[in-house]
Amino acid sequence: MTKSTPHIKPENNPIAETVLLPGDPLRAKFIADTYLEDVVQFNEVRNMFGYTGTYKGKKISVMGTGMGIPSIGIYSYELIHTFGVKNLIRVGSCGAMQEGINVYDVIIAQGASTDSNYVAQYGLPGHFAPIANYELLARAKQLADEKGVPNHVGNVLSSDIFYNANAQATDKWRSMGILAVEMESAGLYMNAAYAGSDVRALGIFTVSDHLLTHEETTPEERQTSFTKMMEIALEIVE
Repeated sequence: MTKSTPHIKPENNPIAETVLLPGDPLRAKFIADTYLEDVVQFNEVRNMFGYTGTYKGKKISVMGTGMGIPSIGIYSYELIHTFGVKNLIRVGSCGAMQEGINVYDVIIAQGASTDSNYVAQYGLPGHFAPIANYELLARAKQLADEKGVPNHVGNVLSSDIFYNANAQATDKWRSMGILAVEMESAGLYMNAAYAGSDVRALGIFTVSDHLLTHEETTPEERQTSFTKMMEIALEIVE
């Protein structure tokens, strides 16, 4: 029987054990068109495009996840539990919160703080800290340094809120050393942790805008110009 879910219907096309997960499905298409060989499309449900191909002889998939923890929560859960994906690497954009971080710098998310209630489903008797897989993180840091890519490793904020009515929220998170804000990684890290030790997750980001300096990139740049981050992600799993 062909494996499928309500959101992913591969129609017998393969999904690799390593999947890159940009939020934007057009960024997934860009990665497939630019870097992968022998590409097949394995998903087009809801226009959340997914592709599988080879990169330097390795089978790799790439698929959009949409915006927010609920969206990546659905896609990463199905990739893990229905299709056997083992390495899930989010490649996205983020808004920097700290001085000394510049637009186009790469941020590697060691941890993912959140204002989401996603963790409540596990019924834990305390506060869970969503963190990346260390092997993937260490390899990403090594590759970024080798490529001469300005990078920062630390805690990001996975927020449910893009337009925040609390004007002080950013300053409070910033005071706790949060490097940048994005919207998905905490949910991805929780899904990976819940799935067990053989499932690994990491978030890598390109700074698309800065909450202090108000610098920003265009939507077109976000879709196609974050190539250094993409190349690091493609080479993490050997």
